[in-house]
Amino acid sequence: MRIYFLDTVHPRLTELLTQAGHQCIHPADFDDRDLAAQLRQCEGIIVRSRIVDAEMLATIPNLRFVARVGAGLENIDRAWCQEHGIVVLNSPEGNRDGVAEWCVAQLLAMMKHLHRANAQVHGGLWSREENRGHDLFGSTVGIIGYGHMGSAFAHRLGAFGVQVLAHDKYRTGFASSHVVEASLAEVLAASDAISLHLPLTPETRHFANKDFFQRLGGPVWFINSSRGGVVDTKALLDALDTGLVKGAALDVLEYERADLSGLDPAMDPHTLARLLEHPGVLLSPHIAGVTHEGKEKMARILAEKILHAFPSVHDPA
Repeated sequence: MRIYFLDTVHPRLTELLTQAGHQCIHPADFDDRDLAAQLRQCEGIIVRSRIVDAEMLATIPNLRFVARVGAGLENIDRAWCQEHGIVVLNSPEGNRDGVAEWCVAQLLAMMKHLHRANAQVHGGLWSREENRGHDLFGSTVGIIGYGHMGSAFAHRLGAFGVQVLAHDKYRTGFASSHVVEASLAEVLAASDAISLHLPLTPETRHFANKDFFQRLGGPVWFINSSRGGVVDTKALLDALDTGLVKGAALDVLEYERADLSGLDPAMDPHTLARLLEHPGVLLSPHIAGVTHEGKEKMARILAEKILHAFPSVHDPA
């Protein structure tokens, strides 16, 4: 197959696909200004953050698959692909370890006030009592969404003597020695910390809204490493200001550009400014799963999925 790479990814993906007999065409090999004309020849598309919408897809008559190096698929028009028999693939297994470790790191950093303490010491302050922290041991952590990322985070928490209350609307039967399957109401009522691991869909947009935070049984540490749009940012800031949330660690923001290239200040500039200035919020630029090891694993796993779906270059569509 002729496979076009619309983003730069780990070379392992090209290596494995080429070994299997496929032809890989990279951004350096084509003129992006005339992309539509060149894509008419392709049978597969590889993307990372590039938007693959119906307008693009409709110009590729021989397309067999679209594959994303990563987890989320909101940059691909999956409905169009399903309607036209186009296989859609991704590789969340590749960066789940990085995401899980980021969640542990940020939860501990919030509970131990490490970011504030670091800034104070660098500023010449030595405030020990003000920075008295909390133990993760013995706490209850709620995980909403128990797929690759949520289950990997829960696995790490097992070493800390934590009870996990996990809720997944579409999965059951995953309880273990330290993981309890729970309803959403139970997670909200009993958790000391809550972490979201949800895809962004019409159903999950603003999942964490005003009602969500008002249903909490007590103040929580809040973590979101999934997609920014699952959180109503204004509602989260209000919950922080009223004490419903003790601290928030966000790797993803509602105000990210669709191609993940940065923030869009035109999207509710007042709330964005409020978010960036809030002392109770830890922010990172969508890097929870961005590790050197994860980059290679995502490429390798995606290659394996493509070759499993299309085991022969001569296999009919």
